[in-house]
Amino acid sequence: MTRLKARIVDLIEALGPIPVNEYMALCLFDPADGYYTTREPFGAAGDFITAPEISQMFGELVAVWLYQAWLAGGRPMPVTIAEIGPGRGTLMKDMLRTLSRLDPDLANGATFAMIEASPRLTEIQKQTLAATPFPVRWHETIGTLPQQPLLIVGNELFDAVPIRQFVRAGADWRERMVGLDDGDNLGFFAGAGSVDPTLLSEDAGNAPQGAIVEVAPARTALMAAIAGRIAGHGGAGLFLDYGHLQPGVGDTLQALRRHNHEDVLANPGEADLTTHVDFAALAAIVRVHGLDAHLSTQGHFLLGMGILERAGRLGADASREARQKIADDVERLAGPQAMGELFKVLAVLPRGVAVRPFAAAD
Repeated sequence: MTRLKARIVDLIEALGPIPVNEYMALCLFDPADGYYTTREPFGAAGDFITAPEISQMFGELVAVWLYQAWLAGGRPMPVTIAEIGPGRGTLMKDMLRTLSRLDPDLANGATFAMIEASPRLTEIQKQTLAATPFPVRWHETIGTLPQQPLLIVGNELFDAVPIRQFVRAGADWRERMVGLDDGDNLGFFAGAGSVDPTLLSEDAGNAPQGAIVEVAPARTALMAAIAGRIAGHGGAGLFLDYGHLQPGVGDTLQALRRHNHEDVLANPGEADLTTHVDFAALAAIVRVHGLDAHLSTQGHFLLGMGILERAGRLGADASREARQKIADDVERLAGPQAMGELFKVLAVLPRGVAVRPFAAAD
């Protein structure tokens, strides 16, 4: 039993079952034993590999998109270029290099910001960016960013934001809780709390007994804060994550440890807990703030941004082995059997502004 699991068992014995979002928050962000506060999750030696760690092409094309959005927005200066949930800092490193080549005046005049709540990850990011010639500032929330236009990117950000789950019980939906069974083992139970039916997808009414729906108030609050900042000061946003473009019924809570899936209740604090992102819900929040929200798959986005052309240039003078690695990376990032279909993209832009590969009417 992990140390955090023992503490969660003690907590439940004292106070009763806890909802799924509280369990997720403890597992991921507990100051003493949380997953993101105590370990190195990224890379081959960790539990998962993110797109920026697969290839520099990902960060380069994201930077090109942000640059296009800046041009389409009238080249505002001063401007903040920020990453939220920046992992090891690899994406920002690739973006800084690319932006400095695209437009040295922008790179030298912009304010670069990393939005990171974990002190441990902040130190890793500072090491990654130590050699960059551009000053980078760290913030715990977007609330302390400068009051100016914002170009912001988040990769695999929303999947780790805790969600609430509700299970169909009779005619009602009851909040799914983590409690203790007769053997004092962690298990899932239907609690007394219910959910506003207007928050559920259209097909929820026909869901069978025991079906699960997911509601993510913390995600929508974060998206609302970001959209509010862009609506008030200008800018654009790009968010890439695994999830679905249409809301639906189903349990997507999963644990990932050493690149394999495991029981989400097995090793609290030692496995990454995530859920699929409801991109339609995030897009709705964006549109409420008077902004355009464009949705696509990651494959469509990267192909539209020219990943094949970029791969060709990278491989032009490379060895046979290096060219094969580049081709494999393209397939992994954009291929329909890999991240290309599983991962989705949300682009946030001012009303009526078109930025490749999204048309104004998307």
